[in-house]
Amino acid sequence: MRVVLLSDTHAPRFWKGLPPAVAAHLGGADLVLHAGDVCVPGVLDELAAFAPVKAVLGNNDGPEVAAWGAPETLELELEGLRVAMVHDAGAKQGRVARMHRRFPDADLVVFGHSHIPLDEAQPFPDGTRLRILNPGSPTDKRRQPHRTLGLLDVADGQVGAYELVTLP
Repeated sequence: MRVVLLSDTHAPRFWKGLPPAVAAHLGGADLVLHAGDVCVPGVLDELAAFAPVKAVLGNNDGPEVAAWGAPETLELELEGLRVAMVHDAGAKQGRVARMHRRFPDADLVVFGHSHIPLDEAQPFPDGTRLRILNPGSPTDKRRQPHRTLGLLDVADGQVGAYELVTLP
């Protein structure tokens, strides 16, 4: 299963329409996960033209995005991989442990908010291991060197590969 990870598109301020650099990665997608700050539901409709979309609410998302179907948090299973999504995972210090407490059954947590790409994992004394991913933003790099999105391959309950894609 090929999953495109997005967050913090901030339309219409930064997303005036589907950027060609993002569209180039959507063609082979089986699913799109958007970790919030969509700002207008039309972004989700544009993405849904390529693959099914699951999204969570960000701090800049209003009732229109909630009405589209974005909850505050989301837990789903992808090919046996237990995935949770939330927009704001909180402060950097203790983040993985905090997400493990919040989503104790998750193998992977996808989040956004900071616009800072992150791929971090941690084992826990109970024998579990949690990986957290932030794909950054494809439109608003803030103080990061590049705009980014994530490409996640999932098979047999495992992350087969994860690639952070730098966009022009």
